[in-house]
Amino acid sequence: MFARSIIKELEEWSKKKGRKPLVIRGARQVGKTTLIKQFAQRYEQYIYLNLELPNDRLPFEQFNSIEVLVETLFFLKDEDLSKKRRTLIFIDEIQEVPEAVNILRYFYESEPDLAIIAAGSMLETLFKKNICFPVGRVEYKVLRPASFAEFLDAIGEGAALNYLETTPAPNFTHHKLLQLFHTYALIGGMPEIVNNYSENKDLTALHTIYESLIVAYIDDVEKYAATTSQIQYIRHAIRASFSQAGKRIKFEGFGNSSYRSRDMSEALRTLENALLIQLLYPSTDTKPPLLPDRRKSPRLQILDTGMLNYFAGIQKEILGSADLNKVYQGTMIEHLVGQELLASQYNALSSLNFWVREKTTSSAEVDFVWPYGGKLIPIEVKSGAVGKLKSLHIYMNLVSHHMALRFYAGEIAITEAVTPAGKKYYLLSLPYYLASQTDRYLGWFESQIESR
Repeated sequence: MFARSIIKELEEWSKKKGRKPLVIRGARQVGKTTLIKQFAQRYEQYIYLNLELPNDRLPFEQFNSIEVLVETLFFLKDEDLSKKRRTLIFIDEIQEVPEAVNILRYFYESEPDLAIIAAGSMLETLFKKNICFPVGRVEYKVLRPASFAEFLDAIGEGAALNYLETTPAPNFTHHKLLQLFHTYALIGGMPEIVNNYSENKDLTALHTIYESLIVAYIDDVEKYAATTSQIQYIRHAIRASFSQAGKRIKFEGFGNSSYRSRDMSEALRTLENALLIQLLYPSTDTKPPLLPDRRKSPRLQILDTGMLNYFAGIQKEILGSADLNKVYQGTMIEHLVGQELLASQYNALSSLNFWVREKTTSSAEVDFVWPYGGKLIPIEVKSGAVGKLKSLHIYMNLVSHHMALRFYAGEIAITEAVTPAGKKYYLLSLPYYLASQTDRYLGWFESQIESR
């Protein structure tokens, strides 16, 4: 079900000169194992190792030399060592043998012909165990829940996917794409959820999967708590995160609790290390590079909007809505647009950013700012008339460029706008379902402005 973009990323990695072992990061249940199995079809041999299994773990625990390790792995999995140039080795759950992380460097230095991919959860916790990470000898990619494009692929909507990736998409595709996006907005992008819906088209059957996912996350993250109190903080942080998703938060008393700022901060950092959430700190910059201000309150982005919808109890509201901006005071669709903006970002340092100006007389907040061509493009997720975009006008008065972007329920449109201060700029309005195509449309937008 994975879109061509992530497979293309892996293909480019596999063809690199001086290729390094690749570490795939991502929360549990986002499909890391399935992705690599799909990619492995391009190789003549595929060796899968799960270090939660004693037999797969033992060769790494008894490591003496890289040559012996490689021979052992091929022998145990009954593969032909003479074909190692055409072999992919996938080391899953690598965190279970912390020393295995350092062994990756020896693959890079002594076995460059072997394609090595590793994956694991909570890799940051290994720093506490004095593990030497092979800096400069591995490459990192991040896998997130399925994007709208991957969702369309999974449910067999090939024509819709082709038009989604056509710039600009024809107007006659708008109604169907918007309907399909409403379904995607409802269920989210967790692979097990998407696959179940693809096979059964039964929304009621998804409830137990949502429940099992959250229980599994609680059980998994609790393993990294040092005390009983920390377990309680983490449990509360996970449950409260779903009700606070998309909102700016304070650590003190987070989620209507009596917990201290320090306790909630540590719990939420643990969830961030597990890639279950992101804490998005605002920026006051209008020019690159973006420098988030950690003295200000962050906005909470969780792993998947479908899980937010389930735990917030707003699924029926989504089903009956003509405009997703009317649901959950607009928080849900803003959160989903953020998820879509991240969906095509596979680099480990990729993040979302938003902009604020906090003054007594004229505070302003722009939903997202997006680096493009040396500019920071403001992005609003709003319905209504252009003249009501007050924060956007304030931002545009501060920048030298003339490009702004808005996601809404309507069709593709470019309009000329004027701030109350008299600055003219161009606003590209895109339907919500095109959020994952932002870079492509900004290129098109720029060309349209230049031709006017």
